[in-house]
Amino acid sequence: MPPLHFQSLATLAARLERRELSAVELMQALLARTCTVEPRVHAFNSYDEADALAQASASDARRAAGQARGPLDGIPVGLKDVIAVRDQPLTASSKILSNFVSPYDATVTRKLQDAGAVLFGRLNCDEFAMGSSNENSAFGPVANPWDLTRVPGGSSGGSAAALAAGEVVASLGSDTGGSIRQPAALCGLVGLKPTYGLVSRYGLVAYASSLDQIGPFGRTVEDAAILLGAIAGHDELDSTSYHATVPDYRAALSGPAPRRLGIPKEYFGAGLDPGIGAAVEAAVKFYRDRGCEVKEVSLPHTSYCLDAYYVIATAEASSNLARFDGVRYGHRSKAATDAIDLYAKSRAEGFGAEVKRRIILGTYVLSSGYYDAYYLRAQKVRTLIRRDFLRAFEEVDALLTPTSPAPAFKLGEKADPLALYLCDIYTIGVNLAGLPAISVPCGFTNSGLPIGLQLIGQPFKEADLLALAHDYEQAHDWHTRHPNL
Repeated sequence: MPPLHFQSLATLAARLERRELSAVELMQALLARTCTVEPRVHAFNSYDEADALAQASASDARRAAGQARGPLDGIPVGLKDVIAVRDQPLTASSKILSNFVSPYDATVTRKLQDAGAVLFGRLNCDEFAMGSSNENSAFGPVANPWDLTRVPGGSSGGSAAALAAGEVVASLGSDTGGSIRQPAALCGLVGLKPTYGLVSRYGLVAYASSLDQIGPFGRTVEDAAILLGAIAGHDELDSTSYHATVPDYRAALSGPAPRRLGIPKEYFGAGLDPGIGAAVEAAVKFYRDRGCEVKEVSLPHTSYCLDAYYVIATAEASSNLARFDGVRYGHRSKAATDAIDLYAKSRAEGFGAEVKRRIILGTYVLSSGYYDAYYLRAQKVRTLIRRDFLRAFEEVDALLTPTSPAPAFKLGEKADPLALYLCDIYTIGVNLAGLPAISVPCGFTNSGLPIGLQLIGQPFKEADLLALAHDYEQAHDWHTRHPNL
């Protein structure tokens, strides 16, 4: 059996239920692990040791009284620092919110608390979730536990790195263009982006509201299923929340998985690392050998995904981030001479370079004379991209693709923003179309870096997607390997 800090959520939940382990003992083990590895990984922006132990103690008391709340009771779960937790910092890894403390809980936070989870720490991320490497953080970059000289992916890099390093048992991130799936692939984890509207966004610091979605990281597909079951469901506080039935995702793992699978030909062209291509092709062969019908499909507007995404996402970001003005909350410049100067200097001092870049671009595409040429046209292209997926799903039940075109790259290697944007080429379409997708480990490069397989499903068919991923995982041992930290 692996060390305590590398055991799965499901395994630890069973041990807690059998009283082989207490929640306090588990939390103490993770705190000791965090003290050991955190100076090298930098996955946390902050954490409150006393609060975490108090939550664990309360869980033990419930269990002793026969009032345990289910598999998450006593399980330490880390939250990306864009998800609100009452009376805890909420910085979005930005200087402009460096001293902000949340006055309320996000809906997913409340649901985890209701399930008895121990909420542990504020996890580092790219500033305002804008990035693919977790280098755009006011708290400094996060290191990949598999190779500390490399990035963990982004924007939810801290959520992935903390789990891969054994500092938490599971974590939540947000996915606007691949920000859960890409770090999961680069860190050897399972990462799930749910259908848009399945999980409430109330209490999530907004980046691009029509694309953002909260989702889980786990060591196994089963862990992701447990977490999704806890956080999914309609929420009246989120106007985009959907009245979807939430099945027992964990039970669905043993149910029938989709048998008609599609391979989008546009996802296997130039730019794909040969080692990743070979690993994904081996995964495709696995499904074919299992008796699945595997066929090539086309998503003809794939080449427009990146362009449409960076028009729509930046436009929404420029609107959402207008609230950070130095007046209501957040950083306020001390050098300002009047109200207009206050706005300008507070934002200039508070926002990092990538956030400024996206605000400027978004403001431009929304400006008079350019709205129709850029933003409106991008929305029309988005409709075509979604239509491509829905047409493909008339022939197949799910799609298999690489998650990332390349393995984790060196910190500081991609100074060109456009090179970073290309890291999300296989994940962005899913967000534009509002679909569910999951990344699962499917091998390692010759240098020992993790590779991810992406499975894309039909809207609100997460149960099918999880069963399909679980089939692959159970036949391989990639998820059982851990970094040597």
